[in-house]
Order: sequence, then C-alpha cells, then structure tokens
Amino acid sequence: MKTPYGLQVIESCLTCPLMRDRIFCDLSRPVIAGLDAISSAATYPKDAILFVEGQAPRGVFVLCTGRVKLSTSSADGKSIIARIAESGEIVGLVSTLTGKEYELTAEVLEPLQANFIPRDAFMQFLREHGEAALRVAEILSNIYRSALMEVRYLGLSGSTTEKLARFILDLPATPAPDNAHLRATLSLTHREIGEIIGASRETVTRLFTHFKREGLIEVHGSTLILTSKPRLEKLLEG
Repeated sequence: MKTPYGLQVIESCLTCPLMRDRIFCDLSRPVIAGLDAISSAATYPKDAILFVEGQAPRGVFVLCTGRVKLSTSSADGKSIIARIAESGEIVGLVSTLTGKEYELTAEVLEPLQANFIPRDAFMQFLREHGEAALRVAEILSNIYRSALMEVRYLGLSGSTTEKLARFILDLPATPAPDNAHLRATLSLTHREIGEIIGASRETVTRLFTHFKREGLIEVHGSTLILTSKPRLEKLLEG
C-alpha cells in the first residue's frame, strides 16, 4: 500500500514496533493508551516546520519516525543547531510545560510521522500519570545535558579544529569489526555540523578532509571510523 512520503505509517502507539527502544514511548500499556487517546498523528515532508521560535506553545510533538532539527537564529540570519531530535523523542516540551514561547524552530530533516498533543491535554495527562511525569523529568535532564554539550562546543573549544574534534569524539561509538578502532554513525551534513559547532560548511568540509589525510578518521558513507582517537583527543589540549 502506498503511504505518504514512503513512510511506514504507525497506526497506534499501542502497536508501535519500536516503543520499547524509546525513552517516552516505553511506558506501561494503560499510560500508552491514555497517550494514544489524546494524540493526533500526521506525516510531514522534509523541510516542513513544526513550530517557529517565538510562537506561542500549542503543544508537543512525539516523533514516531524521522528526525527534527531544533535551531535558533540571529537577527542577521545566522543559525545555530541546538540539537537533532530523533525518533521517539518529544519536541516543544520545555515551552509546553512553562507556557512560554517556543525558544527554538523545529524543522523536519526527512519524511516524518509525529503525534501532536495539545498543551492542555498534555498537562492534564501528566497530572494523572506520575509514570509519564517522571519520564518527562528524565527527558528534561537529557535536554540539559545537550545544552551543556553545546556550551562546550561554542565556549570551551578555542578553535574550529578543536570544536570539530570534540564533536566527533562525542558521537556515540561502538567497536569497529576489526576491534582496533571505533565506529560511529554520521547522519548530519557538513552544513548541519557547522551549525552545531558555529562554523561554515566550507570550514567543516576542509577540516574533515584534513582529519582524513592525517589518518585521524575514515568516512564511508554515513559511517565514521575513529582510526586514531588518542590523536583526536590531543587536539583538545590546545
């Protein structure tokens, strides 16, 4: 059956095959049923905007499939990515809880399915379900950690070289098949990485080329191999 944007549409939170792997969706079935009852599912194309910085909070979006870029812009048009929200995450959470304007713009990076929950219904849901409220506290802690990482990139690294090295070292990594190196998934473009570390796309591309030429990393499609983690760490020493 043909589906919007080629997505495998998830009909219900209760039947989602990925719910066990997701920080907010992995709740007890009665709580998930309550969440499902107040959610409205929709699909969005790449580059769609869920909400914009400064907009009054309408509610939260629970991402079923796809990723969302959360960014802020200056008056002269410069943009910084605060974080990339993955499947299973909630976007618009902080503003929905506080009732203040959305502090970021949420832009769809790839075809997306998300469940929208209006603010009033979501707040009442949290009052009635302590399990979900506790999970929200955990999510807020993760957002806080992401904000600290952003401070590290923009404030503690002295040069763009250091910022990119820190970004690469902070990627979740697993042992490569040869067990001699580490492997990470690089799902962002050079432009998006630049918006995270405060650099131009051209600078990021140049530094990636330099890192590869120096034997610090290898890049195969979306797979990044850390061939010399100690030497990357040495770059952070100034």
